[in-house]
Amino acid sequence: MTAKEVCIAMEKGLRRVFVDADIVHVPMADGGEGTVDSVVAATNGQKKYLTVHGPLKGQKVKAYYGILGDGKTAVIEMAQASGLMLVAPEQRNPLETSTYGTGELIKAALDDGVKTIIIGIGGSATVDGGLGMAQALGVEFKDKDQKLVAPTGAGLLKIEDISIAKLDQRLAKTKIIIASDVENVLTGPTGAAKVFGPQKGADPQMVAFLDEGLHHYAQMIKKYLGKEIEKVPGSGAAGGLGAGLMAFLNADIQPGVEVVANAVHLAEKVAQADYVFTGEGGMDFQTKYGKTPFGVAQVAQKYHKPVIAEAGYLGERIEELYEVGITAIFGIVARAQSLEESLKNGATNIERTTENIARLLKIEQN
Repeated sequence: MTAKEVCIAMEKGLRRVFVDADIVHVPMADGGEGTVDSVVAATNGQKKYLTVHGPLKGQKVKAYYGILGDGKTAVIEMAQASGLMLVAPEQRNPLETSTYGTGELIKAALDDGVKTIIIGIGGSATVDGGLGMAQALGVEFKDKDQKLVAPTGAGLLKIEDISIAKLDQRLAKTKIIIASDVENVLTGPTGAAKVFGPQKGADPQMVAFLDEGLHHYAQMIKKYLGKEIEKVPGSGAAGGLGAGLMAFLNADIQPGVEVVANAVHLAEKVAQADYVFTGEGGMDFQTKYGKTPFGVAQVAQKYHKPVIAEAGYLGERIEELYEVGITAIFGIVARAQSLEESLKNGATNIERTTENIARLLKIEQN
């Protein structure tokens, strides 16, 4: 379910008990999948659709980005253009995939005249260091023969010259924010190739080749731009797209859920609430490492508001979440059932669970 759909289901449950309650929907996300939908819904913004290059050469995909209600901020999910979901399992090869389409999404947002661009960079199919993204925005990468390098993972090692003379000038006046909780550096044991390459189709030889390519790429950036990005936390996010955004767009990386919370003005809405409801497909101790309910709880703690969380399943060490601002956690599944059945009945399960929670709150109020 989308965050907005969950909000609607929760409201239906609450209204069965608190008919006249003032209920405010704030669809949330953490910078990954669903971020555009959540932010657009929470700010009464709009989605813009366009066709861009997909991860594979010659591939075209229909993608979208969001313009917030203020009309001055765009939000992009790189996975819309360069995501792993766009590449069939048998075709996954990070030597051949590119973030070029992500650059096209950024360019389209610039055409809308925005002053800030938020980029969620989860779920990529690429390990090109943002080479493709930068090319789409005007950066020229040339090999020893002064020919343009292919905007893929395989092109990284061939770079011998970088020119930003044709880089889109509007970027200098635009604030770029990376929404990501990934702290991996660009290269080495915790780097983009080693950690994320295998899930994108890289075998051990490819991983070694890509890691060498990313190191060379970082050296070229240092030589031509004077920027050290190889060991910056987050530079390895999305196959090194973090590094490319930092190097060529002067992007600032921030925890995804904080970026979204700021964009939807969560704090001022929480400040006026009596109760805060949140949720996630599944919750366990890992939720406190930057997932949406944790981010919501952090804001609510500042205002001493109770936070009630609902989840499809409750995992191990769930009690640790009570120490970080979540007041109570409820599983929504009514009985033993298949995952397919649980997904089908999501809205009904949330409505029923929220109604039961509301009945408890009614007792407290009385």
